[in-house]
This record gives sequence, structure tokens and C-alpha cells, in this order.
Amino acid sequence: MTTTTLFAGEDGFSSMAPRAPLPVLPPLALYIHIPWCVRKCPYCDFNSHAASPVLPEEEYVDALLADLDIDLPAAYGRPLSSIFFGGGTPSLFSAKALGRLLEGVEQRIPFAPDIEITLEANPGTFEQEKFSAYRKLGINRLSIGIQSFQASKLQALGRIHNGDEAIRAADMARQAGFDNFNMDLMHGLPDQSLEEALDDLRQAIALKPTHLSWYQLTLEPNTVFWNQPPVLPEDDTLWDIQEAGQALLAEHGYAQYEVSAYAQPGKSARHNLNYWSFGDFIGIGAGAHGKLSHPDGRIVRTWKTRLPKDYLNPAKPYQAGEKLLPLDELPFEFLMNALRLTDGVDAQLYPQRTGLTLESLDEGRRLAEQKGLLQVEPSRLVATPQGQLFLNDLLQYFLI
Repeated sequence: MTTTTLFAGEDGFSSMAPRAPLPVLPPLALYIHIPWCVRKCPYCDFNSHAASPVLPEEEYVDALLADLDIDLPAAYGRPLSSIFFGGGTPSLFSAKALGRLLEGVEQRIPFAPDIEITLEANPGTFEQEKFSAYRKLGINRLSIGIQSFQASKLQALGRIHNGDEAIRAADMARQAGFDNFNMDLMHGLPDQSLEEALDDLRQAIALKPTHLSWYQLTLEPNTVFWNQPPVLPEDDTLWDIQEAGQALLAEHGYAQYEVSAYAQPGKSARHNLNYWSFGDFIGIGAGAHGKLSHPDGRIVRTWKTRLPKDYLNPAKPYQAGEKLLPLDELPFEFLMNALRLTDGVDAQLYPQRTGLTLESLDEGRRLAEQKGLLQVEPSRLVATPQGQLFLNDLLQYFLI
């Protein structure tokens, strides 16, 4: 059985396309965006804004819950498998405000018994008492934005903390009862040598996080670094850092499971795995994005009003826009996520999550396999090591 669904084409006119009902809806997650930071970092292209001395916590929590109410029908009775507080710097919010928010969310959507709740935090924005209070709320995973331990690099990145505060943050997290936490660490920093990059990585590993997000600094449009680019390491140095760092992480038991994600056994980020396996997520908060599947086969991406002042304005809508994904974009959309995973995904996940037949990928798979970018493995969709390095080239074979 198929349904006929309207969607907008590139010319802005509606066209008709048959869609197969999804056999089962994907797992559901919730992303909550807290858009304020102490100050904006020069490399950051996220929707973040310098905080005023007093944050509008009460008003923002009210807005988040009202925003969630609008998206509730798309939950279709599914429990939340994970919640992620991103930003900005969510740890600027008090435990009281986050507690009221979590209570309101659970009143609207049930939590899975093993729900993962992650809070992004930056050193210098919390203390031991605040960490302990977060843990008591049911937040069971932290993601700590370290980026570097070296004073000169932190200064170049515009960070507000120093190396000692970064080390203390990990200690405080563990003392507060967080036995599962991630550290964000950058490499390829301005004028960074191979040894400096490895020193940062060794210090992070010594703090024994269960998860490390280790990624190369890139210059993004609409940032200070884009307009005033710093001197970055040469390509040969960047390649040496990548190879040596991956070997060091593997040596200490951190398995790479995604392009820039490394975890101890059983500690992969479940919220991010849901993204990469084309799961569903509601996005609430200023500038938050969502992706929601419907039983009739429609898959819709949403995005919310970006500026905090507009998001908090009752005269303006929370949702800024939405896009019904056309059928011919679904192969690219699915694989753009799934092929980031080093082990790929079970091939049958593709028809389950898109409603399309696996055969619709045949031509692209054949060409990508011939180029050595996709593994010849009928039961899985997985990039070769070469395909991981040249993921954009690999994905071109699935643009229809």
C-alpha cells in the first residue's frame, strides 16, 4: 500500500509522489538548545550568543515547553531514548531551571527506562555543587568542552578556561557521580605541532573520559576565523597528527566508531548514534533542528526561530520552517549520516528508515564499490577506509 503525498519541488510548486508507509517508526530523541555563552569563540559557527549578566531562565523554560507542545503529535506515543542539552553553554543554566524543564518534558513524553541524558558543559561555568545537582536531576552524561590544555592554544581559540580548570572539570564530574562523560578536543590548532597535539590527547586520555570527540579545527563561514584566518598547520602535519592520534587512542582502548568519535567499550554516544542511523529527533530551542518521520512515509526536517529575542517573543512562532524530504533526496540524506559510522549500518535499516527499496541504491553502490569507496558487503552499507577519508566524493554517487 502507498500513500500520495504533496511536497514542494525546487520550483516552489507542489508535485505528487507515492510514498510507502514506514514499517516501524525510528527511535525518538530530543535536542534542547541553550543559545547563550559567556562569550562567542572565534571559530564557532553554532547558534550561540553572548550572555547578559542575568539569563531569562524562567521565560526560556516556558518557551521550550510551549515549543515542545507543538511538536508532541509527531511523537506518536514513542518514548524518548535520549535527551541532549546543546548550545551555547547549557551549564550556564541553574539546576533548578533544568529540573523544571526535565519534569515538564517527562510529563509530555515518557522516558525510556535506560534514557541517556547529556549536558554540554564548559570548564569555568560550573562548580562541584552545580555538577552534583545536575546528576541528581537524572542527567547521566556530560560533554565537557576542553578543546586544548595549553594556555597559548586556549587563548588563540578564545576560550575562557585554562588547562588546570579543564583538569578540575573532569575530576568534579567524576566526584559528582558521572561515570560516563565525553571530552571535546580539537587538533590542527593555530601553529600546532605534532607533539603539541599529542600532548593534548595524552592529557585527555589520562583523565579517563569514557568518550572522546577528537576533531580537526576547520574554518567556517560567518566566524571571526573565517574573516581573519589564523596560521594553521600544513597538510602533512595535519595528516601526521591524525594518524598518530588515532594510534594513541586505539592503544588506550578508545575505538573509533564515527569520523571524530572514540569511545571505550559500550560508551558510544547513543544520542549521536540515533542521528547517524537516521533516527528521529525533536528539536526545541532557538535555532534547533529536528527530523521527524510519520507513519504514512513522510519525513520532515524542521528548524526553529534562530535569535533568542525572537524565540522569546510571544508574537512570533517557534518554528521558522520545515521541509518535507523529497523521495529523490532520501538516499543521500540517509547515507550522509550512516556512512559516517566506521562500521556502517545493516543494509535493511535503509528501507526501514526511508520506506524505499534497497534496490534503489544499486547503481550508486556499484559505482562506489568500483571506485573503492564502499565495501562490497551486501548485508551492510559501510565505507572503506578510503571512503571515510573522501566521504563527500562517496556521497556523490547517491545524488539522484
